Amino acid sequence: MKLEVPKSIREEVEEIAREKKLKKEKVEKLMKEVEERYYSCLISPSEAIGVITAQSVGEPSTQLTMRTKLTSGIGEITITLGLPRLIEILDAKKTPSTPSMTIYLKSHIRSSVEAKKVAKKILEVCIKDVAKEVAIDLLGKRIEVTLDRRKMKILNVNLGEIRRALEKLLKNYRISKDKDVIIIKPRKRRVGIRELYKVRNFVESLHIRGIHGIRQVLPMKVPKEETWVIKTAGSNLRDVLKLEEVDPKRTVTNDIFEIARVLGIEAAREAIVREISETLREQGVDVNIRHIMLIADMMTWSGRIKGITRYGVTGEKASVLARASFEVPLHHLIKASIHNEVDELKSVVENVIVNQVIPVGTGVPKLIYRSEVEEEE
Repeated sequence: MKLEVPKSIREEVEEIAREKKLKKEKVEKLMKEVEERYYSCLISPSEAIGVITAQSVGEPSTQLTMRTKLTSGIGEITITLGLPRLIEILDAKKTPSTPSMTIYLKSHIRSSVEAKKVAKKILEVCIKDVAKEVAIDLLGKRIEVTLDRRKMKILNVNLGEIRRALEKLLKNYRISKDKDVIIIKPRKRRVGIRELYKVRNFVESLHIRGIHGIRQVLPMKVPKEETWVIKTAGSNLRDVLKLEEVDPKRTVTNDIFEIARVLGIEAAREAIVREISETLREQGVDVNIRHIMLIADMMTWSGRIKGITRYGVTGEKASVLARASFEVPLHHLIKASIHNEVDELKSVVENVIVNQVIPVGTGVPKLIYRSEVEEEE
């Protein structure tokens, strides 16, 4: 029985035909071509799609480089690319080595001035970003923050903001000012040197304004569009999506686990497909998206993100021999013996190990042939 083209694809073709105002003959011709393309993409029953996917992604991956930079005409943001980024995705690393976001601004923001204004609103500013020095006066038992007026002007931060941030979180300390120096002195008389050092480190990283985690911003105009995007170093999807100026439908982050927390596992699956595709495309490597989708499905089908590692997808295989063939075989074999596990030999790897016909392709059908001699007997 011949499979029909899905209804969603047919509706999409019909919608394109209406937009282009195609005649009936051309619509039929277009539909026929779509059907041919669709049928050519179907996979035969019992095809070893896992092996094909592994080969299709694994071989081109050997061509990837170790580049880790994204450069723009007005600035530079470091982003992990190439092979290191692909390993991060497939290993399901909890936090990317260089988390970043692409923040799309709404269509009413069209000038660079407005885009830079939003970028400054997003950028996280800490005490260390506007201070020349955060020092400890051991004799006076106090902390002195020497402000940098030039940095304050660039980041559009005033003294009142800094003082309010300090007073809000340092309740047991008196905050005073002497020219460009903010003095932080404990209210109690006896304070140890260790405590002063702890407070100094806390003051250095004290948040003044902006969104936590966004350490660099780079406004850029989208080519051939009237919209602006802000590339960032650092990620905080939940708080960025709350801003009125941000387009929530197009804004993305490269932190897959953050996407899963904020938007759910389906969005995380789409992010895995997008990140792998973009990583390969950026290196000039072309891999059919169906192979990437299969990998994303394997990593997210359980409702949680799992890496292609011995602690993730591979480590949870039912077959003892399949687990042992990946890494640390002795560990898996001893553990299986202790727990009295049985290997049903239902997959490819374990059947190859024991030299049996693998259950894919022609190895799936079971045929019993009765000879004429047996029938006569």
